[in-house]
Amino acid sequence: MLKTNSVYFFDANEFEEIILYYIDNGKFSLANKAVQLGLRQHPLSVDLKLVHAELLVLEEKLENAEKILNELQEIEPANEDIYIQKATIYSKKGVHKKAIAYLKIALEYSEDPSEIYSMIGMEYLYLDEFETARENFAKCLDVEFDNYSTLYNVIYCFDMTDQHQEAVDYLKNYIDKDPYSEVAWHQLGRQYFVLENYEKALEAFEYAILIDDIFIGAHLEKAKTLEELNRLEEAIEYYRLTMELDTETPFAFLRIGKCYEGLGDLNQALEYYNKTVNEDPLLDKGWLALTDIYMKKGKLDQALKNIKKALGIDEEVPDYWNKLGEIYVRLNQLEAAAGSFQKSITLDPEQLEVHLSLADVLLISKEESEALLVLKEAKEIFKSDAEILFRIAGLHFLLGNKERSFYYLERALSINYAYQVILQELFPDFYASPRVQKLITKYNN
Repeated sequence: MLKTNSVYFFDANEFEEIILYYIDNGKFSLANKAVQLGLRQHPLSVDLKLVHAELLVLEEKLENAEKILNELQEIEPANEDIYIQKATIYSKKGVHKKAIAYLKIALEYSEDPSEIYSMIGMEYLYLDEFETARENFAKCLDVEFDNYSTLYNVIYCFDMTDQHQEAVDYLKNYIDKDPYSEVAWHQLGRQYFVLENYEKALEAFEYAILIDDIFIGAHLEKAKTLEELNRLEEAIEYYRLTMELDTETPFAFLRIGKCYEGLGDLNQALEYYNKTVNEDPLLDKGWLALTDIYMKKGKLDQALKNIKKALGIDEEVPDYWNKLGEIYVRLNQLEAAAGSFQKSITLDPEQLEVHLSLADVLLISKEESEALLVLKEAKEIFKSDAEILFRIAGLHFLLGNKERSFYYLERALSINYAYQVILQELFPDFYASPRVQKLITKYNN
């Protein structure tokens, strides 16, 4: 008809199938032409008007769609599809409670409510009401038991509320009804993994693989679990198997490298980390892994080069700046090290070790006043931390504030005597003084 400008008659349901075909294939302009032809031949067809409204919703022409739906509601007030489309409009507008209200009306007229329960669940997810969302997804599963996308949503709701044991109980009950569901076994393994019950997780993943021996996700999770159980050679075998079943992935290369590193085989680890970044040069964790290997090998220039590549990909990760600072310390580039630690603290002030590292670098650089300032700022965050107080005591001594130094020393000794070794390492003259030794003996007794 379109090519010849001829007019042929089609039933309304045939036009509907043609329109839905074009919608499913993303050919909205052809779908619109089919709508116009269909409505010309069947101007009173409710189904065609409904499909027209659906198309308008997909094209974000929400007001036009709602106008059609309001007219249809007057004609067929018991048509569930009208309320579903209205719910979709309000969901797109972000008015999720109103969308839920329309979906609940649709439920009253529906003979197959599973999809509607799932849609209600999604609306509650948008509202971060995870318990109510889960209840609706579970109702969907009661009607359509093997709907695995809905099962994933149920478990996602458990995850978002940290109810991992409850998720285990739910999945075990699900498996009692369908013991051959590889998806349920896989999800059960994931929950056991989060709960750090690795033996149970391994068992669940093995059941999933028994049911479906090419289930990539189960093989991958089994490998991760074997890694946690320190069965590293077996983990390597399963990571390799995932790549045989599917394709080589940077994640698998990275994990194999980690396993070899755990086995002490740094050369093999280096080989797989290089494969990781060759496969995906934008995977910053690959560059970080290379950094660690080169640091272990004492090749600091190579380590510096790689951590800079990680930072080039994501400079908002405090750990990368910490690693950069550590390398600069070992290269005796103290000013650069201080700058790196300061950047890390700016990104995340809740890092005690980094505050201490920055203060120590400033101390070595003979910048005692700046080191003291850093520690005072740290004390505001970490309050009565002995490691901070011992350093403050030593710095006050170096700056000539003797009484302040002994005040902080007594506070530090009263909190954690064991950290007095900090004085011996960083402030040997202060540590050797008779008054300090007397206080240390007092608190030791």
